[in-house]
Amino acid sequence: MSTEVEQLHTIFISVGSNVDKEKHTKAGLQGMYQAFGELLLSSVFESESVGFDGSNFYNLVVKANTRLSIAEVCSALKQIEQHNKRQRGEQKFAPRTLDLDLLLYDNQITSHPITLPRPEVLYNAFVLQPLAEIAAEDIHPEVQESYANLWQAYDKTQQKLWAIEFDWSPTSP
Repeated sequence: MSTEVEQLHTIFISVGSNVDKEKHTKAGLQGMYQAFGELLLSSVFESESVGFDGSNFYNLVVKANTRLSIAEVCSALKQIEQHNKRQRGEQKFAPRTLDLDLLLYDNQITSHPITLPRPEVLYNAFVLQPLAEIAAEDIHPEVQESYANLWQAYDKTQQKLWAIEFDWSPTSP
């Protein structure tokens, strides 16, 4: 009798908030900890709003491991957002309590159920810098460059962001 063990997948998730941002960022991290277990966090960066006039965002990237499928990960992230009163149907660039986006799922390149890797990895400093911090030597599956090299080549005058002090520790459910 053989039992097939489901494969463990490495995922990277971007986290953003600009409404009661410390509270929602911590709640989002706790929700991901409950969904995926141990998390590796980048530094938390504060950045100006991109695409609209609004208060500054907190942004970071989280690395986790999961046996869930891409669709199941996306569903878990949506549930965490909803728990934090994320309003859907809003315009693309708008204030939000919590924005969780699956950036990478192993090295998969796919367009279903979502596009992976997420295109913003290559053009948003608030995604690329924290990703380069925790996955410097990992290779982007489409452009075949390390995240460290991509960040080094990035035009840092495009978007302003700065690391901030941020403490979070998971609590048992």
